[in-house]
Amino acid sequence: MRIMLLADTHGVLDPRVADLARGADVLVHAGDVGAGIADELAGLCDDVLIVTGNNDPDDAPWPESARRALPGGELVVIHGHQWPARSRHDRLRRAFPEARAIVCGHSHRRVLDTDTAPWLLNPGAAGRSRAYGGPGGIELFVDGDDWQPVPRVFEPQPRRR
Repeated sequence: MRIMLLADTHGVLDPRVADLARGADVLVHAGDVGAGIADELAGLCDDVLIVTGNNDPDDAPWPESARRALPGGELVVIHGHQWPARSRHDRLRRAFPEARAIVCGHSHRRVLDTDTAPWLLNPGAAGRSRAYGGPGGIELFVDGDDWQPVPRVFEPQPRRR
């Protein structure tokens, strides 16, 4: 099973990230989606899971957090703005101790913290806004108990003048 993890598009999905996400078994977006992106994601994958971020409208149709049972464990998705950066990972682990992995966004910084359970996975920004190191995401390959997160990062696009 191939799960594409994205976050922080803020209304712009890099086309290279979209191409990578196309045809995933599940496409997960960890908030700060922006206008038009949910429809674009729905065209890439039949199973899209989105949570709301602090920059999404209050009336956004997505939940604040979501859980998905997968072979080998549970995936929890939350934007992460609910906790300060310094203690975010510890607090997420305390809030969701039963999860195999927690996907969060908000910082725009890609993180693969797999040394401690549950894992913390931040796909970084999939658009133009503060895409540190370039836009991208994380492909999570799930085969029973074997989970393999693989970061995918593209060169930043030149700024338009």
